[in-house]
Amino acid sequence: IMQQDPHHSGDHPRPPLGGYEHRRLHLGGCGMVDHYDMQSPLSPTRPKSPWGRFDPYDFPEDQDKDYVGFATLPNQVHRKSVKKGFDFTLMVAGESGLGKSTLVNSLFLTDLYKDRKLLNAEERITQTVEITKHTVDIEEKGVKLKLTIVDTPGFGDAVNNTECWKSVADYIDQQFEQYFRDESGLNRKNIQDNRVHCCLYFISPFGHGLRPLDVEFMKALHEKVNIVPILAKADTLTPTEVKKKKFKIREEIQQYGIKIYQFPDCDSDEDEDFKQQDQELKDSIPFAVIGSNTVVEAKGKRVRGRLYPWGIVEVENSAHCDFVKLRNMLVRTHMQDLKDVTRETHYENYRAHCIQSMTRMVVKERNRNKLTRESGTDFPIPVIPSTTDTETEKLIREKDEEFFPHFWYVTLSIV
Repeated sequence: IMQQDPHHSGDHPRPPLGGYEHRRLHLGGCGMVDHYDMQSPLSPTRPKSPWGRFDPYDFPEDQDKDYVGFATLPNQVHRKSVKKGFDFTLMVAGESGLGKSTLVNSLFLTDLYKDRKLLNAEERITQTVEITKHTVDIEEKGVKLKLTIVDTPGFGDAVNNTECWKSVADYIDQQFEQYFRDESGLNRKNIQDNRVHCCLYFISPFGHGLRPLDVEFMKALHEKVNIVPILAKADTLTPTEVKKKKFKIREEIQQYGIKIYQFPDCDSDEDEDFKQQDQELKDSIPFAVIGSNTVVEAKGKRVRGRLYPWGIVEVENSAHCDFVKLRNMLVRTHMQDLKDVTRETHYENYRAHCIQSMTRMVVKERNRNKLTRESGTDFPIPVIPSTTDTETEKLIREKDEEFFPHFWYVTLSIV
C-alpha cells in the first residue's frame, strides 16, 4: 500500500516504525512517497489511522482532539486477568447420600472423586466431620480456572450431631486468617486466595422443610460464607411437591433469620432478557437439582440423565430440574459477584474483628504499663534471644535484593 503522506514533506522522511518496513519509492512525476509494509498484526487495543493500521505519527485532527486512549483500559485489564488466571473455592455440605459428589462432577464435567472410599454404616456412625480439598486446573478458550472443591464427609452422619458444623466454621476462619497474615506480610506479590467463596448446602427432600441441623448449620455460617441452598434429589419428588417444598424452605429461611446469598439487583439500563433471567434465578431458590455422570439416549439424542422404568430424567432439561440455572448462576453470571461479596463483606468483617482485637490488646498493654510506672513496681524485662537469621530478616533481604538493582539501573539511566 502506497500513500502520499500529507503531514510530512518528501525531504524529511519519517523514521521507521516498529512492526513496519519503511522504504522511499520514486513514482515518476508523483515525486517521492513513503512505503510501509506491516510486519505484525495490529493490536486491538491500539487506535487505527485512516489507512486501517496503527500509526503514531498520523492522527486526524478530530481524533487527536477527542481520543485520549483510556478507552482501552478494559482490554488491558482483561489481558492481565486472563494471563494471571482465576481462583474459585466451592464448599459442598450436607449429609451423605444426597448426591454432592455427583453434582460437582456434573457441574464442571470432571471426576474429582476417583479415589473416594465409601464407608459402611458402622464407620459413618463413629466418623467425625473431616475437611477434604480437591484442586483441579481447568482451561476453557484460553481462560484458566483453578477450582478447589472443599468437601465435608461425615457431616450429619453421627448419632450425636451437636456442633458438628464447628469444624466447618473453623476451616473458613483459618482461610481468612491465612489470607490476613499473607496480606499483612512483607511478600505480598503472589498471595494465594484459598478463601471459601460459596457453600452449596444440600437439603434432604425427605421431610417437611428444614431440619434443626439445617437451621443451626446455616445460622452458624451465614456471616462467614455465601450460602446457596440446594434441594437435593429432586427426581424423587413430583413437580407439585417441588413447588411446595421450595415455598416451605424459603418461608423457614426468612422465619429463622438465615442470611443466604442475595443476588445483586439489576441496573436500570440492563436489557429485559437479563432482568428476566435474574428474576428466574431468584425464584428458583432453593435450586432443585439432579446429578448424573451417565449418558443415556432420549429421543434419538445422547444426554446426561437417569433412566427409570417410567422414563428418563434429563439433567440439563430445565423442565426436569434447576441444574442449568444453578450452573449458569455459579459459573456464567455470578462467580465474580460471589468472590466480590466474599472479599468486600465476609472477609472485611473478619479483618475488622481482628484489628479490633489487636487494638484492645494494645490498649490493655498500655494501661498495664501505665499502672506499673505509677505504682513503681519493677517487673523483670524479658530478654529476647537474638537470632542471626529470622524469617523476617530473610524476607527484608530478599526485598532489598529485588529493589536495589532496579533502583541503581534507574539512577544510572537518569544520570
